[in-house]
Amino acid sequence: MSIEPQFFEARDGVRLAWRAMGEGRPILLLHGLFSSAEVNWIKFGTAARIAREGYHVIMPDLRVHGSSAAPHGAEHYPSDILVDDLQDLVAHLDLADFDLGGFSLGARTSVRAVVAGMRPARLILGGMGLAGLAGWQRRGRFFKRVIAEYDSAKRGDDTWLSIQFMKTMKIDRVAAGLLLDSFADTPPEALAAITMPTLVVCGEQDQDNGSAPELVAALADAELATIPGTHMSSVTEPELGEAIAAFLTA
Repeated sequence: MSIEPQFFEARDGVRLAWRAMGEGRPILLLHGLFSSAEVNWIKFGTAARIAREGYHVIMPDLRVHGSSAAPHGAEHYPSDILVDDLQDLVAHLDLADFDLGGFSLGARTSVRAVVAGMRPARLILGGMGLAGLAGWQRRGRFFKRVIAEYDSAKRGDDTWLSIQFMKTMKIDRVAAGLLLDSFADTPPEALAAITMPTLVVCGEQDQDNGSAPELVAALADAELATIPGTHMSSVTEPELGEAIAAFLTA
């Protein structure tokens, strides 16, 4: 099913999109890099599964992604701009008591938001391990190569699949490069800010962002759900929605 986007204006005037499904307690879900709310949460039924438990599932398209704008000016990409955008959406919707989660980049952004002071009641970190938070620079270099090799990569190259995904999603390469420069590492000691109950949900073949069990061990109140799939395929599995629904209703 397709859900029409709604729009709001971020603090720097950039037009950003969000989609929503269901009624009840609000939960914000943030998609992964080069993806969108539609592909990450709606297309494979994850949002619908969560909504069935009595949730108002709110899914922004991150800056440079989906139906949101992708400006080219460097002034639109200060450090942690995606956290600013998330704070602006929370303010726009006047949310006080809500849950928060994300997959991959969405999980990183959720962690950065909590470190910056956001206080969701519960937190969901999908496709994320400890190294994906503390060692972003290594992962960032890979995505810089994805952009650089956009027209030259051959099938079988390590950047090939990511490039094909970028092309499918019609990602603006200039804006994507600027956005990558806005991401900041989260050292393990900063994770002390995460005191709320947290679900770490990760594909059994997903090591893209390091070890999920290591991340669970570093958090004060976390549990691990292992689901089928790789980093790319786990978001298509019904077990993702089941794991999140079970955590939220426990």
